[in-house]
Amino acid sequence: MRQQILKIHPKDNVWVALQDIPAGTTVEGITALRDVAAKHKLTETFIAKGSPIIMYGVLVGIANEDLAAGELITTQNIRHASGSFSVKEERHTGWDVPDVTRWKDRTFMGYHRSDGRVGTGNYWVIIPLVFCENRNVQTLHKVLVNELGYRKHNPYEEMLQQLLGSQPGVAAPLKGRTFANIDGIKLLSHTLGCGGTKDDARTLCGLLAGYITHPNVAGATVLSLGCQNAQVDMLKEEIEKRVPGFDRTVICLEQQKVGSEKMLMEQALQLTFEGLVKANQQERQPAPLSKLTIGMECGGSDGFSGISANPAVGRVSDIIVALGGSVILSEFPELCGVEQELSDRCVTTDLAARYTQLMRDYASRAEAVGSGFDSNPSAGNIRDGLITDAIKSAGAAKKGGSSPVTDVIDYPGRVERPGLALLCTPGSDVESTTAEVGAGANIVLFTTGLGTPTGNPVTPVLKLATNSKLAQKMQDIIDLDTGTIINGEESIHDAADHIMELVIDTASGLYNAKAQTLEQDDFIPWKRGVSL
Repeated sequence: MRQQILKIHPKDNVWVALQDIPAGTTVEGITALRDVAAKHKLTETFIAKGSPIIMYGVLVGIANEDLAAGELITTQNIRHASGSFSVKEERHTGWDVPDVTRWKDRTFMGYHRSDGRVGTGNYWVIIPLVFCENRNVQTLHKVLVNELGYRKHNPYEEMLQQLLGSQPGVAAPLKGRTFANIDGIKLLSHTLGCGGTKDDARTLCGLLAGYITHPNVAGATVLSLGCQNAQVDMLKEEIEKRVPGFDRTVICLEQQKVGSEKMLMEQALQLTFEGLVKANQQERQPAPLSKLTIGMECGGSDGFSGISANPAVGRVSDIIVALGGSVILSEFPELCGVEQELSDRCVTTDLAARYTQLMRDYASRAEAVGSGFDSNPSAGNIRDGLITDAIKSAGAAKKGGSSPVTDVIDYPGRVERPGLALLCTPGSDVESTTAEVGAGANIVLFTTGLGTPTGNPVTPVLKLATNSKLAQKMQDIIDLDTGTIINGEESIHDAADHIMELVIDTASGLYNAKAQTLEQDDFIPWKRGVSL
């Protein structure tokens, strides 16, 4: 018989409903006082007004009123609360090191770069250094994609032709790709580059440099207007900072120097074509799994995220770290309440101090505009059981596994060493995913309970459903179902093994993530203000 409720941690005083529990039903000695929908929580024992609500073994809320045993917890009867944290001298870096015998000799087929990194793809990127160039980069991108065989058939064009009664469909047969070893030509348009502060310009250039030097990027065409704050020299400085002596092709053209738009576009097209010819010479070669850098992301989370997909991804995190690879855990507003654990896991007190200071600074900026971390849960999160930020955060942190924290990176920094890195980003899905890829993630594992179609232009984003209902309902965006854990069909370890196999196939170009198939090329830089 399928388990009906779950106590996540021995210290918890609330249980999670794994399926709908009708009022009056007694399960594990607890009688539900009202209907409890799957994913929501009910109290184990009487909890007095003002007393703590504990989940995952940590403080996640405070009771607003006396709560009888078996009571459903809601946004009305509890409120957000999280524990205090500080930097302690004692380090807690012991961890559950997984047996990686199955994986240690496995490889993926990737693109080897001269800086030692390995790409899971080989993309050319076209970038405006300022929003004024968006139209020009869009025109250049459209011409290259259409004429070099990268344009994908759009089923809605054929549907429209059928509605109009025209036969055959309007879409002509796809041309073969001109460049077999270029996986795509991608556009990174944005709304920044001028206005704002000089720090905004430097941050944008840092992020764009992260993409240009990314192992999945074969080369780049950058169009600049010329008078904006984000200057070409600033971008080149950021590139050199990340990869000294960077040797992949980067074409930078400035419209105010070149002259007419026609001259600019002709030069851009000519030079980009020459760059593509050169980049096409590189082919996939075997690489150890230690060359993987995995970004851990969640979006549209639900009450099952912290007990299915996130811990399964956390197990993958530990496997990658044990193999010598790198993992990125971001979304700082969604680490609220687990700061002490993560601080204690930092390998040095200096790293712990850096992490805690970034968290405090972020929280202070949010509070200064009247929107603390407690505002983070979305309407969908709350509707599906994540009723405080601390509940959401305690489950989200499971994506980071149990390994020591080897680095703490401020946005828009880059992963420089193996192990688990904490990257300061918003909880906003696309801003955070954009930042993780800018930091070097060559695969992103994205867990979702409600369904989120987010992707990235240059890095595959694999969607893992936290529940089987979602996986069945939104098959076009979900790559793997971890609802099997909730259903009792497999363990967290088994699910992690399935995710690992999918990661290897994706990294080798044998599997296209659903987000890639849908051309979900989301790219939103974080303008360093308050975003939760």
